[in-house]
Amino acid sequence: MTNATRTFLPAAGKDWLLPFYDPMVKLLGGNAARKLLAEQASLRAGQRILEVGCGTGTLTLMIKRLQPEVEAVGLDPDPKALSRARAKAARTGAEVRFDEGFGDELPYPDESFDRVFSSFMFHHVPAAEKGKFLESVGRVLKPDGSFHMLDFEAGGGLHSLLAHVFHAHQRLEDNANDRVLTFMKAAGLAGEKVAGRRMVFGRVAYYRAANDSAVISEGRSKDGKTTPG
Repeated sequence: MTNATRTFLPAAGKDWLLPFYDPMVKLLGGNAARKLLAEQASLRAGQRILEVGCGTGTLTLMIKRLQPEVEAVGLDPDPKALSRARAKAARTGAEVRFDEGFGDELPYPDESFDRVFSSFMFHHVPAAEKGKFLESVGRVLKPDGSFHMLDFEAGGGLHSLLAHVFHAHQRLEDNANDRVLTFMKAAGLAGEKVAGRRMVFGRVAYYRAANDSAVISEGRSKDGKTTPG
């Protein structure tokens, strides 16, 4: 199946909601939640970062503002969202690259990024494709790189109106903490939940992961090595 024939769930759930997505997420605290995700990554000048499922580019551009000396790349399958991301970058003069593509087929060389991010995207990925997505993340991470993910937490008030309107509610069931960590482990990533946060529309969770031979938290590493895929 080519990318041209693949389907995807838009950032706002439906195309007609896209113009309202950025202001709605900001109003409900989504940007503050994303800022914490970026801060957890300990970004440094000269690093190369990738956001998978960047949507309208809010987090990618935020990262570039927080650490201007990183090379920032955003990837998303939605050309309409990418058009908005590129327009936002042009307005601010930010040097950010936005590519069209899918998270389970990352079009980048092995070990090419220091940090990979995912923000409010994991629940968009069908269960059958989550493993391949995480394997792709592991493949493009440098040996000392890390993956940082923020998403809704199952059982955290997700039956809200916003969850029903903006998201495929049935896909949120896979966002239970043990399910997320099981997906990561099966993909060769050593992962952990590092924080939680309550927002207007329910709880969100923060995860950090790395290829199984790398240190993933302060002063602690996972024993043993696995090969993603």
